[in-house]
Amino acid sequence: MRMLRLLWMIFFIIGALPNAIAWAQESTTTVIQVDGLSCPFCTYGLEKQLKKVVGVGSVSIDMKEGKATITMQQSVDDSVLRQAVEKAGFTARNISHR
Repeated sequence: MRMLRLLWMIFFIIGALPNAIAWAQESTTTVIQVDGLSCPFCTYGLEKQLKKVVGVGSVSIDMKEGKATITMQQSVDDSVLRQAVEKAGFTARNISHR
């Protein structure tokens, strides 16, 4: 029984590996300078709005620096990200890609 579980886990990992590699190669990082982040609730609201955008993988917000760092799973137009920031009640000053 243990051997069967081990084999299943190996096949699962081998099967998932190409997808993980493809995701890592396709993902890009976008940094948005945001004005108006003054409290943890602000960062939470912004993070929630950005995660609703199709193509956004993960969001990390630095309140002190006023930056939202987004890992994209697919290409997203800057205007869509800017709209999400504005919908959360903030102003996007600069959008850069890495």
